[in-house]
Amino acid sequence: MRLDHLSYACHKSAMADVVQRIGSDLGASFMDGGRHPSFGTQNFVLPLAGHCYIEVVAALDHPAADKAPFGRAVQQRADAGGGWLGWVLAVDDLKPIEQRLGRSAVPGRRVRPDGVELTWEQIGVLDLIDDPQLPFFVRWTQEPAKHPAATPGSVAIESIEVIGDSGTVEAWLGESITAPLSGIHVEWMPFDPEGNPGISAVTFATNNGSVRID
Repeated sequence: MRLDHLSYACHKSAMADVVQRIGSDLGASFMDGGRHPSFGTQNFVLPLAGHCYIEVVAALDHPAADKAPFGRAVQQRADAGGGWLGWVLAVDDLKPIEQRLGRSAVPGRRVRPDGVELTWEQIGVLDLIDDPQLPFFVRWTQEPAKHPAATPGSVAIESIEVIGDSGTVEAWLGESITAPLSGIHVEWMPFDPEGNPGISAVTFATNNGSVRID
């Protein structure tokens, strides 16, 4: 189990501005990741050091965005003002998680503008919707060379601020949160009665020093 990516949600109309703003702050460029036809979403991705990445994702005007849990999660976060949607952990085997949750993973697919197809299975988005501090899980089903961060970038995650409870998340994972994050510091913030749990900010190490994105 390892950190695969962090998702940042916005409305489709704001995607270009969000990609430009975050990319400029980090001194790096996003690439068009393509569309997720079964989820009704589209993303731009930025590879990071450590073979993980950021995605800026938006729901499309498509029926799948209203039906698929991931499309609904993206739209709900965008409607709430946009921002960090959640963190995603990659695993080699989803069966133990499927057995624990009592449901099957769903397939995901997107084709990049360069024609490369990416495929995976994911589970846990319904739980993210109910409790945004919880990560969900993916298992990539294509060769590693096609992973969005197969070529690592120079920007690295230093720390993640999470409104939530470490015990709740570790019980969800079945292990310490430090294990899949490989040295990335997690700062647990107290619950805000007027806000929601989940990632509130991420600090990155860049060529120009530390940059905090909320």
